[in-house]
Amino acid sequence: MANLFWKSSQGTKSLLATPFKTEEELEKIVFETSDLLEDIFVLKRQVRGGAKSGIPDIVGMDSDGNVCILELKNTSVDASIIPQVLEYAFWAERNPDSIRALWLEAEDKPDDISPTWDNLQVRILVIAPSILKSTLDLVDKINYPVDLIEVRRWIEGKNEFLHVNKLEAELNKRVKPTAGRPEYNKRFYKSLFNPRSVDQFLKYVREVELLIKKNGWELETNFKKLHCGFKAGFFNAFGIK
Repeated sequence: MANLFWKSSQGTKSLLATPFKTEEELEKIVFETSDLLEDIFVLKRQVRGGAKSGIPDIVGMDSDGNVCILELKNTSVDASIIPQVLEYAFWAERNPDSIRALWLEAEDKPDDISPTWDNLQVRILVIAPSILKSTLDLVDKINYPVDLIEVRRWIEGKNEFLHVNKLEAELNKRVKPTAGRPEYNKRFYKSLFNPRSVDQFLKYVREVELLIKKNGWELETNFKKLHCGFKAGFFNAFGIK
């Protein structure tokens, strides 16, 4: 069991990892702590209906308008999870009207998310305390974008510390292009938006990149359909819409 050492002005405290008691507890924390999901707006927990044998734990929509299927497990996960989440992905792809109904029912929807209902793309997220790295090998062979995210917890008094780790494929491995995920370049943006606005948008991105380099900030440029984010690890520090 891993230890977390918290050093503060009051001294150093050793915290023991505190596993989630149940899958429902993990699901509730992820659902209520939206920052863990980066750019995803959660629509519904435990979605039921349709002809699928199971039910996805959480359905959401990301900033690119992709429907997101979230599967949570309170155990160590391996590649055997992939066939299960693929079934959910097939259901979402074949039932855009069901996803649209969830979208219309949701309150406080972000203004910057614009789903394309006649060409709905699906993104899969698997969240668990531990995910075997061998799962990445199978993920690379399917045509849906898949995020593998480990979430672990430490507790000190009334404070909870959550460690979030997104598994990434090794750089020296062959990366397979993901179907349905476009290249966000000038041609792409000008096909959707006012060309003059696109030129200004890209100009501002370049200026921010120079500012980042000048200050020595370790941020990664991350273009999306409707904005460009500058990521510090898993999260956006800021962005340009």
